[in-house]
Amino acid sequence: MSIRTARDLTDFLTDYTRDMAVSDEDPAAVLDRYFVPDFAYRNDGLAIDRRRMIEHAGPVRKNIDKAAMAAADRSGLEIYEAMVSGDRIAARYTLRTRMRKGKTFAAEIYMFGRLAPDGRIQQVDQVTRRLDE
Repeated sequence: MSIRTARDLTDFLTDYTRDMAVSDEDPAAVLDRYFVPDFAYRNDGLAIDRRRMIEHAGPVRKNIDKAAMAAADRSGLEIYEAMVSGDRIAARYTLRTRMRKGKTFAAEIYMFGRLAPDGRIQQVDQVTRRLDE
């Protein structure tokens, strides 16, 4: 996938979240579709490398309520702003996910990044704020 426009960024946020959380596709293949191999990803100051991103998919897939997500036919995202300017990206959105045991995880996310020349993500810096629901 190549991100060139705000619509592409919105599609990435939705598709990547869905594919990593509920699909049966190999998480490494999902990651390769959207990120360059040597990407840099920081969430709340914590650096997350390729191995950690792939390992994180297992617990997410185990604990998310896939039926609720499928019934809603969406990723659980409410995207307020998505911007692309040259190789820079930014988005502000809320992620809401029902967990298998009935609880809801919700967070407000502010994401800033840089694209590689092929339109995949090279770098992400994001800040999350957990919401009480």
